[in-house]
Amino acid sequence: MVLVVEDEPEIAEAVVARLRTEGFDARSVGDGEAAVEVYRQLQPDLVVLDLMLPGIDGLEVCRRIQAERRVPVVMLTARDDETDLVVGLSVGADDYLTKPFSPRELVARIRAVLRRAEDAREGKVLRHGDLQLDHAARRVHLDGTEVHLTPIEFDLLAHLLARPGVVFPRQRLLAEVWGHTYGTGTRTVDSHVRSLRRKLGDAVVRTVHGVGYALGPAGR
Repeated sequence: MVLVVEDEPEIAEAVVARLRTEGFDARSVGDGEAAVEVYRQLQPDLVVLDLMLPGIDGLEVCRRIQAERRVPVVMLTARDDETDLVVGLSVGADDYLTKPFSPRELVARIRAVLRRAEDAREGKVLRHGDLQLDHAARRVHLDGTEVHLTPIEFDLLAHLLARPGVVFPRQRLLAEVWGHTYGTGTRTVDSHVRSLRRKLGDAVVRTVHGVGYALGPAGR
């Protein structure tokens, strides 16, 4: 079940209607205090959470619900501010979408976040040479030493590790890791690959020219 926390009725109704069309059980509330109370009652699988709410704001709602039980959260905001993104992720949000947004893209993001949450619940540990990724703990170790990755770096690495040998076009990675279905440049994929290589070594991700990226050869 998906709980939609949005104080603009038109947006809330549109999101709930689209989610139900896509097969989700979805409910909505319009303010922060009600969101916390309904969350406790319904125990949803995911929360779509507007940042700007009457009463307590979305950041405080996220803090309160995550303190009770870890739940995937996709935040919505009218402000395209990197500071909001960093703060939102720090209090437990899994993804971030700026208004106006496409309902189709929101559904894709929700599916991507739920997929990652399922992997974490299953406690999968992926290994590739000296590299180990623990889904449940969301930790990565290289040759026994922990390497600190951002949430999206972790998700990108996990996606590649789970499918060794598969070559992913950049647009496919945007859809499956970020949840972007269209209209987004692929430079963000390139920048995250560069970051992974900087932290884990150049060989961790190989470039397949003219196609995209794939997991590199295993180390020792």
